[in-house]
Amino acid sequence: MIKGLKLLSTLMELKVNSEKTAGSCVACLDHKAINGLCPGCRDDLPVNRWHCRCCALPMAFPADTLTCGECLSTPPPFSHTIAPWRYQYPVDGMIGRYKYNGQRKYARPLVMALAEHLSRHFQSSPELKPELIVPAPMHRKRRRQRGFNQAEDIAEQLSLALKIPWSSTRIRRLRHARPQRELGREARLQNLRGMFDVSGAVPARIALVDDVVTTGATARMLTAALMEAGAADVQVWALARTPG
Repeated sequence: MIKGLKLLSTLMELKVNSEKTAGSCVACLDHKAINGLCPGCRDDLPVNRWHCRCCALPMAFPADTLTCGECLSTPPPFSHTIAPWRYQYPVDGMIGRYKYNGQRKYARPLVMALAEHLSRHFQSSPELKPELIVPAPMHRKRRRQRGFNQAEDIAEQLSLALKIPWSSTRIRRLRHARPQRELGREARLQNLRGMFDVSGAVPARIALVDDVVTTGATARMLTAALMEAGAADVQVWALARTPG
């Protein structure tokens, strides 16, 4: 079973980031891992089983075909969101180690499982398969601080797995802004106004990729910019969705 991610030692961090343990579970180091997680730890992941059909907000009852109050009152411009997990333990710790410490081994099982989920989704509904994957852009200042854009990293891996082209140059962030995690929904929307610019032609169907969907404010603004540039349908893909 998954052990406390915060208690992992420096030695374990070195081991899970080495090629020698590439086939081991990133949580408990079991050697029976598939894509970085053993069956026991995989079963511990908080699946986003019941959720809003638009924004994937987790719900406490069977409701994967229903719409949350927020999306009913203010419908988002994107068509739907695919986020297989809730942003809770241990997924929040795995994404945090990947996003803020650059430990890609923690994201690998989540990204590969998302790719598998999407592949099954498009087998049953091929008409929903997008023509282009676009990662949420990061300002160059933050990218220098972090060393990489996790949305681009995820988009590239999904592109390879699903054989869908991706581009990191279609949309860019114009200015550095206060971190979104510090703000509520209305403040997030205000913080993002005039933030994004689309360059070049965009196809009709686009998948917008990020690591986590929190309030959906960023996805709304990015989708609006892409649709203004010519996109007809934008869907959002993420590893996880916050409970609200």
